[in-house]
Amino acid sequence: MITYTWTISALDCKINENGLQNVVRTVHWRLRGEDEGGTSAEVIGANQVGEPNPDSFTDYESLTKETVVSWLEEVLDVNAYKETISDTIDRKNNPTDITLPLPTQSE
Repeated sequence: MITYTWTISALDCKINENGLQNVVRTVHWRLRGEDEGGTSAEVIGANQVGEPNPDSFTDYESLTKETVVSWLEEVLDVNAYKETISDTIDRKNNPTDITLPLPTQSE
C-alpha cells in the first residue's frame, strides 16, 4: 500500500486583482508516495489557478492546505500522478536495469 502526501511549497499571488487582495494565481506543489518499506517517489508541478470569483473568494489568511489541495484535485489528473508514483516505486523495488562500471581488463 502506498501513502500519498501533498506538499504546497509556494503560492504566487497578485497583490491586487479586481478589488481583491493577495489573489493566488499559481500553486507550486509536490505529491509524494511512500510504500510500507519506505520506498518513495514524487511528482512536482506548478499549476495556475482560474480567475477568482468574488462571491466565493477565500482571503489568503484563511486559506488551508486542504482548500489549496482541493483546487489542485479539481484540475489535475491525480490518479495518473498516483499511477506514475506507484510505477516508479515498483521499479525501485524491482529493478530491471543496472548501471555497471567497465570491467577491469589486464593488459
